[in-house]
Amino acid sequence: MRYDRELINKVGEISIEVIKLLDLSLSDATPIYIGVTNIAHMASTHSLEFNRFFDKIPQIISTADYVRLKREDNSIEYIKLFGKHVKLAVRVAGDGNYYVRSLYYIEANRVENLIRKRELLSLTRS
Repeated sequence: MRYDRELINKVGEISIEVIKLLDLSLSDATPIYIGVTNIAHMASTHSLEFNRFFDKIPQIISTADYVRLKREDNSIEYIKLFGKHVKLAVRVAGDGNYYVRSLYYIEANRVENLIRKRELLSLTRS
């Protein structure tokens, strides 16, 4: 993925499927952005995952295996299996836009626990 270090870049959209599944009050195709500070944060806190999966952010958003609404901070968590589970967290900012906030591995047992608790929901793909 190409990005301009000086600008905010659109990296995907919250799909109608995710909006319905999580019962969100959003319009269809709500954009998801990434900005310079988001990129810097991910690169410094989870550099291994950042280097390996940064280019896959649009793919994670559009083809996630699971999704979750984390009520504590109203973030949307996208989980995609790439041999290991990768979590991409998206959160609404003060300007009302959604931004990618973090990207890192999540343990398989954590994924299983969230599925069992019905907090992590499977996305069906046709």
